[in-house]
Order: sequence, then structure tokens, then C-alpha cells
Amino acid sequence: MEITAELVEYLEKLGRIRLSEDEKDRTQSELASILGYIDKLGELDTTGVEPLSHAIGHVNVMREDEVTNGDMQEQILANSAETKDGAILVPKTVE
Repeated sequence: MEITAELVEYLEKLGRIRLSEDEKDRTQSELASILGYIDKLGELDTTGVEPLSHAIGHVNVMREDEVTNGDMQEQILANSAETKDGAILVPKTVE
């Protein structure tokens, strides 16, 4: 893909930014350089290389969920001003 002045102006509009002429020229050059680097990466032989989701081999290190405080419904409801049928009663906010 070729980075043209028109493409830079289009990206400028999409980003809702204003670039000076020098910034437009520099942006065009830098985007072309980035795409050139990506094209070079595409030339690499990756046969037999497993795809990775992470750069390092970590697995899920989170602990298992365990219930530690048990059934506390009565204690929780005791903190409420009003309750009904085992739930906290709050004022209606939507008509």
C-alpha cells in the first residue's frame, strides 16, 4: 500500500486533527517506513512456528474461587432500613 498525501489528509480528517505541511510530509514518510517494516516481517519464514497468544509462557495464575464467608443474608439484611422477602427494599427511581 502506498502512503499518499491524499491518504494522510484523509487520516487527518478521521482523527479530527490538523497537521502542518511539514507534519504531513513527516507523517507520510513515517507511515511508509512503518508499512515497509511490516512488509519485511511478512517475508520471514515462519513454517513450524507455533502461534502465540502471549510472548511469555504464563498460564492462568489465579486461584480457585472458594466461598469463605458462607450464608450471610440475615446479617446483610440487618444493615438495611427496609427489607421484603429476603431482599433490600429501596425507593422506586423510575416511573
